[in-house]
Amino acid sequence: MKINTKKIVAGGMLTALAVSLSGFAIPIGASKCFPIQHLCNVIAGVFLGPVYGVGMAFATSLIRNLLGTGSLLAFPGSMVGAYLCAVVYQHTGKLSAAYAGEVFGTGILGGILCYPVASWIMGKEAALFAYVLPFLVSTAGGTLMAAILIGALARSGAMRYVSGLLEGESR
Repeated sequence: MKINTKKIVAGGMLTALAVSLSGFAIPIGASKCFPIQHLCNVIAGVFLGPVYGVGMAFATSLIRNLLGTGSLLAFPGSMVGAYLCAVVYQHTGKLSAAYAGEVFGTGILGGILCYPVASWIMGKEAALFAYVLPFLVSTAGGTLMAAILIGALARSGAMRYVSGLLEGESR
């Protein structure tokens, strides 16, 4: 794999955006729902691909945990959502598939993967599907925001321009 400096920088900028807006969290049930993370996941999945998208999601979750604005539940949800969004988009080239990948990856798979994190690592009692509904609400909001933004970029021609910029430099 070649390292793309522009994608690393873009991932860092998305991480900074997600961390700086981490105050915009909606408490639903036992989790903190964070739609900005999902907005950034979709943008990273579409423009950066799975490796850089997962890296951005991991870095955001790690920094938010270190700052006390997130929980360990941010790791499985955000990383699985970013990965599935990117992989589905790479294989289909369809934005609607990328959006579905983020929602399914974070809302369903990430929500289920939170069970062992909550019960074994955090020591909380939780049901297997306890985090699915809150994660679905959060990811649906963030994915809708991303769809509006990316839709505007696609209509204006800026999406192709940005994609070309990010692919231009490989080392």
